[in-house]
Amino acid sequence: MSFLRASLNRFPAVKSRLKRLRERLQPATSVSSRYVEIDAALRDSESSRLAASWKTADLPARQRALVERQLKEYRSGVSVDVFDVFTAALRKIGNLPADGSLLEIGCSSGYYSEVLEVNGLPLRYRGCDYSDAFIDMARSIYPGLSFDVEDATRLSYQDDAFDVVVSGCCLLHIPNYEAAIAESARVAKDYVIFHRTPVVYGEPTKYFRKQAYGVETIEIHFSESQLLEMFRVHGLEVHATFTLNENADSRDSSKGNASRTYLCRKQFQS
Repeated sequence: MSFLRASLNRFPAVKSRLKRLRERLQPATSVSSRYVEIDAALRDSESSRLAASWKTADLPARQRALVERQLKEYRSGVSVDVFDVFTAALRKIGNLPADGSLLEIGCSSGYYSEVLEVNGLPLRYRGCDYSDAFIDMARSIYPGLSFDVEDATRLSYQDDAFDVVVSGCCLLHIPNYEAAIAESARVAKDYVIFHRTPVVYGEPTKYFRKQAYGVETIEIHFSESQLLEMFRVHGLEVHATFTLNENADSRDSSKGNASRTYLCRKQFQS
Protein backbone atom coordinates (compact mmCIF):
# COMPACT_ATOMS: atom_id res chain seq x y z
CA MET A 1 0.00 0.00 0.00
CA SER A 2 2.82 2.42 0.85
CA PHE A 3 4.54 1.68 -2.48
CA LEU A 4 1.26 2.16 -4.39
CA ARG A 5 0.54 5.50 -2.71
CA ALA A 6 4.06 6.74 -3.38
CA SER A 7 3.80 5.67 -7.03
CA LEU A 8 0.44 7.39 -7.52
CA ASN A 9 1.78 10.61 -6.00
CA ARG A 10 4.32 10.69 -8.84
CA PHE A 11 1.53 10.42 -11.43
CA PRO A 12 -1.24 12.84 -10.33
CA ALA A 13 -3.31 12.42 -13.52
CA VAL A 14 -3.56 8.65 -12.97
CA LYS A 15 -4.31 9.19 -9.28
CA SER A 16 -7.12 11.61 -10.19
CA ARG A 17 -8.71 9.16 -12.65
CA LEU A 18 -8.59 6.30 -10.15
CA LYS A 19 -10.15 8.55 -7.50
CA ARG A 20 -13.05 9.45 -9.83
CA LEU A 21 -13.59 5.76 -10.61
CA ARG A 22 -13.73 4.88 -6.90
CA GLU A 23 -16.17 7.72 -6.28
CA ARG A 24 -18.55 6.40 -8.94
CA LEU A 25 -18.37 2.84 -7.63
CA GLN A 26 -18.44 3.62 -3.89
CA PRO A 27 -20.03 7.05 -3.33
CA ALA A 28 -20.86 6.35 0.33
CA THR A 29 -17.20 5.81 1.18
CA SER A 30 -15.81 8.61 -0.98
CA VAL A 31 -14.93 12.00 0.42
CA SER A 32 -16.63 13.73 -2.52
CA SER A 33 -18.56 12.44 -5.52
CA ARG A 34 -21.48 13.14 -7.87
CA TYR A 35 -20.88 16.85 -8.39
CA VAL A 36 -23.73 18.85 -9.97
CA GLU A 37 -23.26 22.57 -10.55
CA ILE A 38 -26.03 24.71 -9.05
CA ASP A 39 -27.61 27.38 -11.22
CA ALA A 40 -27.14 30.92 -9.88
CA ALA A 41 -30.91 31.35 -9.39
CA LEU A 42 -31.04 28.31 -7.07
CA ARG A 43 -27.96 28.99 -4.95
CA ASP A 44 -29.74 30.56 -1.99
CA SER A 45 -32.50 27.95 -1.79
CA GLU A 46 -30.10 25.02 -2.20
CA SER A 47 -27.69 26.51 0.34
CA SER A 48 -30.53 26.75 2.85
CA ARG A 49 -31.80 23.25 2.10
CA LEU A 50 -28.37 21.69 2.59
CA ALA A 51 -27.20 23.91 5.46
CA ALA A 52 -27.41 21.16 8.08
CA SER A 53 -25.96 18.33 5.98
CA TRP A 54 -22.75 18.06 7.98
CA LYS A 55 -24.77 17.56 11.16
CA THR A 56 -25.97 14.14 9.93
CA ALA A 57 -25.54 11.75 12.86
CA ASP A 58 -23.78 8.90 11.06
CA LEU A 59 -21.41 11.06 8.99
CA PRO A 60 -18.63 11.24 11.64
CA ALA A 61 -18.25 7.44 11.72
CA ARG A 62 -18.04 7.27 7.93
CA GLN A 63 -15.37 9.96 7.81
CA ARG A 64 -13.41 8.55 10.74
CA ALA A 65 -13.08 5.16 8.99
CA LEU A 66 -11.13 6.87 6.21
CA VAL A 67 -9.20 9.05 8.65
CA GLU A 68 -8.03 6.05 10.68
CA ARG A 69 -6.50 4.48 7.57
CA GLN A 70 -4.73 7.73 6.69
CA LEU A 71 -3.42 8.24 10.22
CA LYS A 72 -2.15 4.66 10.44
CA GLU A 73 -0.17 5.12 7.23
CA TYR A 74 1.04 8.56 8.29
CA ARG A 75 2.32 7.29 11.64
CA SER A 76 4.30 4.63 9.79
CA GLY A 77 6.04 7.24 7.66
CA VAL A 78 3.87 7.24 4.54
CA SER A 79 3.35 10.65 2.96
CA VAL A 80 -0.24 11.95 3.05
CA ASP A 81 -0.45 15.07 0.91
CA VAL A 82 -3.09 16.97 2.92
CA PHE A 83 -1.17 16.38 6.17
CA ASP A 84 2.15 17.30 4.57
CA VAL A 85 0.80 20.60 3.22
CA PHE A 86 -0.73 21.45 6.60
CA THR A 87 2.55 20.96 8.43
CA ALA A 88 4.50 22.75 5.69
CA ALA A 89 2.26 25.79 6.19
CA LEU A 90 2.90 25.77 9.94
CA ARG A 91 6.66 25.41 9.48
CA LYS A 92 6.61 28.40 7.14
CA ILE A 93 5.78 30.54 10.17
CA GLY A 94 9.19 31.78 11.22
CA ASN A 95 8.25 32.99 14.68
CA LEU A 96 5.89 30.17 15.65
CA PRO A 97 5.73 30.13 19.47
CA ALA A 98 7.09 26.94 21.04
CA ASP A 99 3.94 26.57 23.12
CA GLY A 100 1.60 28.57 20.92
CA SER A 101 -2.14 28.06 20.72
CA LEU A 102 -3.89 26.72 17.62
CA LEU A 103 -7.63 26.66 16.93
CA GLU A 104 -8.97 24.45 14.16
CA ILE A 105 -12.36 25.61 12.88
CA GLY A 106 -14.27 22.75 11.30
CA CYS A 107 -12.18 20.20 13.20
CA SER A 108 -14.47 17.19 12.58
CA SER A 109 -13.21 14.50 14.98
CA GLY A 110 -10.05 16.43 15.86
CA TYR A 111 -7.67 14.20 13.94
CA TYR A 112 -5.34 17.03 12.93
CA SER A 113 -4.23 17.08 16.57
CA GLU A 114 -2.51 13.78 15.77
CA VAL A 115 -0.84 15.29 12.71
CA LEU A 116 0.69 17.91 15.00
CA GLU A 117 1.86 15.22 17.40
CA VAL A 118 3.40 13.01 14.70
CA ASN A 119 5.40 16.01 13.46
CA GLY A 120 6.53 17.12 16.90
CA LEU A 121 4.84 20.50 16.62
CA PRO A 122 4.26 21.54 20.25
CA LEU A 123 1.17 23.67 19.70
CA ARG A 124 -1.74 23.71 22.14
CA TYR A 125 -4.53 22.37 19.96
CA ARG A 126 -8.20 23.29 20.34
CA GLY A 127 -10.95 22.32 17.94
CA CYS A 128 -14.45 23.49 17.12
CA ASP A 129 -17.16 22.35 14.75
CA TYR A 130 -20.84 23.16 14.29
CA SER A 131 -21.76 19.46 14.37
CA ASP A 132 -22.59 18.11 17.82
CA ALA A 133 -21.97 14.59 16.55
CA PHE A 134 -18.44 15.39 15.40
CA ILE A 135 -17.62 17.16 18.66
CA ASP A 136 -18.99 14.24 20.71
CA MET A 137 -16.68 11.92 18.77
CA ALA A 138 -13.69 14.26 19.15
CA ARG A 139 -14.19 14.45 22.91
CA SER A 140 -14.40 10.66 23.20
CA ILE A 141 -11.26 10.02 21.11
CA TYR A 142 -9.15 12.85 22.55
CA PRO A 143 -10.42 13.40 26.13
CA GLY A 144 -7.35 15.46 27.03
CA LEU A 145 -8.09 18.17 24.46
CA SER A 146 -10.68 20.95 24.34
CA PHE A 147 -13.48 20.91 21.77
CA ASP A 148 -16.42 23.29 21.32
CA VAL A 149 -19.61 23.39 19.28
CA GLU A 150 -19.32 26.66 17.35
CA ASP A 151 -20.73 28.42 14.30
CA ALA A 152 -17.79 29.54 12.13
CA THR A 153 -19.66 32.73 11.22
CA ARG A 154 -20.30 33.69 14.89
CA LEU A 155 -17.46 32.40 17.05
CA SER A 156 -17.70 32.91 20.81
CA TYR A 157 -13.94 33.36 21.32
CA GLN A 158 -12.37 36.71 22.16
CA ASP A 159 -10.38 38.82 19.69
CA ASP A 160 -6.77 37.66 19.14
CA ALA A 161 -7.43 34.55 21.24
CA PHE A 162 -5.17 32.11 19.33
CA ASP A 163 -1.68 32.41 17.86
CA VAL A 164 -2.76 30.41 14.80
CA VAL A 165 -6.27 29.78 13.48
CA VAL A 166 -6.87 27.03 10.94
CA SER A 167 -9.98 27.02 8.80
CA GLY A 168 -9.93 23.29 8.29
CA CYS A 169 -11.51 22.56 4.91
CA CYS A 170 -14.85 24.01 6.04
CA LEU A 171 -15.04 27.35 4.22
CA LEU A 172 -16.23 25.57 1.08
CA HIS A 173 -19.37 24.39 2.90
CA ILE A 174 -20.34 27.77 4.40
CA PRO A 175 -22.66 29.92 2.24
CA ASN A 176 -21.86 33.01 4.34
CA TYR A 177 -18.16 32.40 3.84
CA GLU A 178 -17.13 36.04 4.08
CA ALA A 179 -18.41 36.14 7.67
CA ALA A 180 -16.38 32.99 8.37
CA ILE A 181 -13.25 34.63 6.95
CA ALA A 182 -13.85 37.72 9.09
CA GLU A 183 -14.31 35.62 12.23
CA SER A 184 -11.18 33.58 11.55
CA ALA A 185 -9.22 36.82 11.25
CA ARG A 186 -10.80 38.30 14.36
CA VAL A 187 -9.91 35.44 16.74
CA ALA A 188 -6.38 35.01 15.32
CA LYS A 189 -3.49 36.83 16.94
CA ASP A 190 -0.95 36.36 14.15
CA TYR A 191 -1.77 33.78 11.45
CA VAL A 192 -4.72 32.15 9.69
CA ILE A 193 -4.43 29.04 7.53
CA PHE A 194 -7.22 28.31 5.05
CA HIS A 195 -6.56 24.64 4.42
CA ARG A 196 -7.66 22.62 1.37
CA THR A 197 -9.57 25.43 -0.32
CA PRO A 198 -11.07 24.75 -3.78
CA VAL A 199 -10.64 27.69 -6.15
CA VAL A 200 -11.23 28.53 -9.80
CA TYR A 201 -9.39 31.12 -11.83
CA GLY A 202 -10.55 32.92 -14.95
CA GLU A 203 -14.15 32.19 -13.86
CA PRO A 204 -16.60 33.37 -11.19
CA THR A 205 -17.29 31.47 -7.97
CA LYS A 206 -19.17 28.21 -8.56
CA TYR A 207 -21.59 26.28 -6.34
CA PHE A 208 -22.14 22.53 -6.47
CA ARG A 209 -24.28 19.85 -4.91
CA LYS A 210 -22.27 16.74 -4.13
CA GLN A 211 -22.19 13.56 -2.09
CA ALA A 212 -19.81 13.62 0.90
CA TYR A 213 -19.52 10.15 2.43
CA GLY A 214 -22.94 9.46 0.92
CA VAL A 215 -24.55 12.63 2.34
CA GLU A 216 -25.78 15.37 0.00
CA THR A 217 -24.16 18.71 0.73
CA ILE A 218 -23.04 21.95 -0.88
CA GLU A 219 -19.51 22.79 -2.01
CA ILE A 220 -18.26 26.20 -3.11
CA HIS A 221 -15.34 26.69 -5.50
CA PHE A 222 -14.16 30.24 -4.95
CA SER A 223 -13.04 32.71 -7.56
CA GLU A 224 -9.41 32.91 -6.46
CA SER A 225 -9.06 36.61 -7.20
CA GLN A 226 -12.20 37.42 -5.20
CA LEU A 227 -11.13 35.16 -2.33
CA LEU A 228 -7.73 36.84 -2.06
CA GLU A 229 -9.43 40.23 -2.07
CA MET A 230 -11.66 39.10 0.82
CA PHE A 231 -8.57 38.09 2.76
CA ARG A 232 -7.14 41.58 2.19
CA VAL A 233 -10.34 43.36 3.18
CA HIS A 234 -10.38 41.48 6.47
CA GLY A 235 -6.79 42.30 7.30
CA LEU A 236 -5.06 39.16 6.07
CA GLU A 237 -2.01 39.13 3.80
CA VAL A 238 -1.14 35.88 2.03
CA HIS A 239 2.28 34.85 3.31
CA ALA A 240 2.57 31.56 1.39
CA THR A 241 0.43 29.40 -0.91
CA PHE A 242 0.58 25.61 -1.18
CA THR A 243 -1.09 23.78 -4.08
CA LEU A 244 -2.43 20.28 -3.52
CA ASN A 245 -3.59 19.85 -7.11
CA GLU A 246 -4.31 22.02 -10.13
CA ASN A 247 -6.03 21.46 -13.46
CA ALA A 248 -5.89 24.01 -16.28
CA ASP A 249 -8.64 24.12 -18.88
CA SER A 250 -7.31 22.27 -21.94
CA ARG A 251 -9.10 24.74 -24.22
CA ASP A 252 -8.15 27.94 -22.38
CA SER A 253 -5.06 28.00 -20.16
CA SER A 254 -6.28 31.19 -18.45
CA LYS A 255 -9.00 29.11 -16.80
CA GLY A 256 -8.73 26.24 -14.37
CA ASN A 257 -9.28 24.95 -10.88
CA ALA A 258 -7.08 24.05 -7.95
CA SER A 259 -7.07 23.01 -4.31
CA ARG A 260 -4.83 25.30 -2.27
CA THR A 261 -3.81 26.01 1.29
CA TYR A 262 -3.21 29.67 2.11
CA LEU A 263 -1.04 30.82 5.00
CA CYS A 264 -2.12 34.37 5.87
CA ARG A 265 -0.53 36.82 8.27
CA LYS A 266 -2.73 39.21 10.17
CA GLN A 267 -2.07 42.86 9.42
CA PHE A 268 -2.51 45.42 12.17
CA GLN A 269 -3.95 48.87 11.70
CA SER A 270 -1.68 51.69 12.86
